[in-house]
Amino acid sequence: MNARALHHLRPGPAEPIPTGHVQQALLPGNRLHLQHGPINLVIKAYGGDAEVCRAYERAERSLSGILQSLVDNLPLLRSLGIPACVCVTDATSQQMISAAKRFEGHFVTPMAAVAGAVADSILEAMKKTDGLHKIYVNNGGDIALHLAPGQHMQIGIVPTLAMATPDASLYVTSGDGIGGIATSGWDGHSMSLGIADAVTVIAASGAIADVAATLVANQVDCIDEGIERRPALDLDPDSDLGERLVTVKVGKLSENAINNALDRGEQLALNLIRRGIIQGTLLSLQGHNRTIGLPIDRQVRLT
Repeated sequence: MNARALHHLRPGPAEPIPTGHVQQALLPGNRLHLQHGPINLVIKAYGGDAEVCRAYERAERSLSGILQSLVDNLPLLRSLGIPACVCVTDATSQQMISAAKRFEGHFVTPMAAVAGAVADSILEAMKKTDGLHKIYVNNGGDIALHLAPGQHMQIGIVPTLAMATPDASLYVTSGDGIGGIATSGWDGHSMSLGIADAVTVIAASGAIADVAATLVANQVDCIDEGIERRPALDLDPDSDLGERLVTVKVGKLSENAINNALDRGEQLALNLIRRGIIQGTLLSLQGHNRTIGLPIDRQVRLT
């Protein structure tokens, strides 16, 4: 799910909130597909048949109330600098606010965490089922994951959101402390201030990874005549980016421009790693890749 889609769920004076019912289906590989309004999840749990079935039931029940809660809290979730005294009752909105506060000093609202936080909430509900070895909840490319002791998972990473074909892989073990993986870029579902084809971040939760991926992708930027930008409000009148210029086209860049843009993103990524907010990131721009904080020989293989 992306912030732009959720903005359009604001209820008018005489229009119902189009939340509807949760739609579900089993996909090949015993994966569960859940859809509720703009929320589109692909979920996989590993364990015995009965345990997986119970976990999938918990996921469906958890999702049924999340969308309405987000719509109810939307004005708050689009706000900057939410006071500490403000209280929300649903866990997903709380996690979005908490994740955004980790990035004080940057322009960010809780909406930057929406996809990752929804994935986190579904994961937490599923983790209440005993006997599962591992779980992933993929919300449009922003992933929350759980690995029992001794378990591992290999996750594909895309170098560009336009093609969405994995070009690298991330090997995650239960001892790595990674609970979230998120990807952002200028050509994705949400708007970006930068020009990155894709920025993938790993962190302790999906919500934190989601915010960090957005901010680092915004920072991968340079000035070039081949870059076209428009005010965010021209593309989405409800955008919390306001009149800020977002990227709508990136032409062929010189190698110097690419390196300058990646340098900017790398600087912010290193700062977030040093502060203990994220664990690592992979930056991609027009065939150039940078890994920061990821041991290439073990976790990321570029092909």
